Amino acid sequence: MKQQERQPFSETIWDERETWSRDRIEASQLDALRRQLERVGRTSSHYRKVFAEVGFEPGDLKSFADLRRLPFTRKADYVAGLEAQPPFGALAAVEPGEAVRVHFSSGTTARPAPVLWTQADIERWADLYARYLYAQGLRRGDIFQCMFNYAWFVGGLGATLAAQHLGALVIPASSGDTERQIETIFQYGSQCVIGTPSFMAHMAEAAEKLGRDLTTSRVKMVCVGGEPGASIPGTRERIERQWGAKMFDCYGALECQPIGWDTAAQLGPTLAEDFIYVEVLHPDTREPVADGERGVLVLTHLDKEACPLVRWWTGDMVVRDSRTAPDGRTHARLAGGVLGRADDMLIIRGVNLFPSAVEDIVRAFPGLSNEYLLVLDDSVKDPHTGFLTGVKLRVERAAGAPADLGERLSQRLREKLQVRFHVEVVESGTLPRTIHKATRVVHA
Repeated sequence: MKQQERQPFSETIWDERETWSRDRIEASQLDALRRQLERVGRTSSHYRKVFAEVGFEPGDLKSFADLRRLPFTRKADYVAGLEAQPPFGALAAVEPGEAVRVHFSSGTTARPAPVLWTQADIERWADLYARYLYAQGLRRGDIFQCMFNYAWFVGGLGATLAAQHLGALVIPASSGDTERQIETIFQYGSQCVIGTPSFMAHMAEAAEKLGRDLTTSRVKMVCVGGEPGASIPGTRERIERQWGAKMFDCYGALECQPIGWDTAAQLGPTLAEDFIYVEVLHPDTREPVADGERGVLVLTHLDKEACPLVRWWTGDMVVRDSRTAPDGRTHARLAGGVLGRADDMLIIRGVNLFPSAVEDIVRAFPGLSNEYLLVLDDSVKDPHTGFLTGVKLRVERAAGAPADLGERLSQRLREKLQVRFHVEVVESGTLPRTIHKATRVVHA
C-alpha cells in the first residue's frame, strides 16, 4: 500500500506550527516541557538522579523560569553516563530494544559517543529537515545531491531522509571523489547540493581547475552544515559567487538534530521551537540575555524519546531575534548564525575574538584561495604569562595576487578586529584540504 504523502501547509510553508503566535508557541512549549520532564525523570537514570539531587519534581514546573532550577547537561555528563551504564549511557530514556538506530559522535575529543533514536524520533527528524529544505526552496521532483559523509557522520542520512520525505530525487553521493561529484552535477542536473562549507569551497576550486563553471549548472541551492560558513558573510558571498546559487546555513548537532536552518530569506537559522525549548544565557552569569545580545545557546528537547536532553549547554555563542520574519514565520532566529564557541573565543590583549570573525574578512579579501589557518604558537604569546599578544594567520596566494598581499590583509584585519595579525602568505595548494569538517585553529 502506498504511504500517504505529506502535504505542505502552503506554497512556502511546510508546517502550520511555523506560523503560530508567540503566545501559542510558548503555551505549547510549557505544556510539552511538563510532559517531557515527567517522562525523563521516570525513564532516564541520569535525570532521575539529577532531579533528586536538586529536589525537583516535574510537577513543580509552573513557568519557564522554574526550569533554571535544574543544572546544565554538558558533554562531560554524557560521557560519564556512558561509563556508568555502557554501552548506551545513563541519559538514554528507552531500552535498546525500543530504539531503531544509533548514531555516533566523531570521536575527535573523546571516544565516539552513541545517541539512540526511536522510530518516532527518526520520523520527527525527517519531517523537521524537510520543513527547512522546503523553506529554502527544495520542491518535489527536484534533484538533491547529498555530499555529507555517510560513514558515521549523522548529517548524511538525516538529509537523505528529509529530501525523500519531501519528494525530491536523492543522489546519495557522500563526500570525496570530487571529479565525479562535479560530473554528476552537470550530467543529472542537480538543483540542490548539501555538504560542509569546506567541501563546497573545495568543489568550487576543483571545478575551476577542471575548466567547469559551476555557475552554469542547474544548482540553485547550496546547503551547508557541520561547521560555520553560510552565516559568515564573507564565506557566503564567496561560495555563492563561485556556485551561482544561494547558500543556506543548516545548524544541528548529533545530540540535538536539528536546531535551526536558514529559510529562503537568509536571515539566520530559524529555530525549531516546537522541537526544542531555547535559552540564551550570559556565558559568565548564566542568566538570560535579551534578544540582540550575545549569549550561550542552551537547549531542552520537547518530545525527543530515545536520548532527550534537558538544558544542554551547546557552548555556541549566538544572538536571538524573536521578531516575526517578513515571510510570516514566527519561530525565533539566530541572527548571524553561530558566532563562535564560548570555549573557542580567543582573548588578545583584552579583545574577544571569534575565529568566525577572521573567516568573514579572509573569505571576502581579494587575492586569496579558500584555505586559511590560525596558528597559536609561542611567537604570538607573552613569554612570561602565556597570554596571546596576537594571532598568526596563514593564507594562500591566488593567481595574480599583489606582492604586498600579506601587508594589506594584516592592515585590514587590524582595522576591523583591533588585533595584531602576523600574516604568512604561502603558495596555492600548500595548506591542507578537507572533505569534511575543517580545522581552522591550530595550537602549535
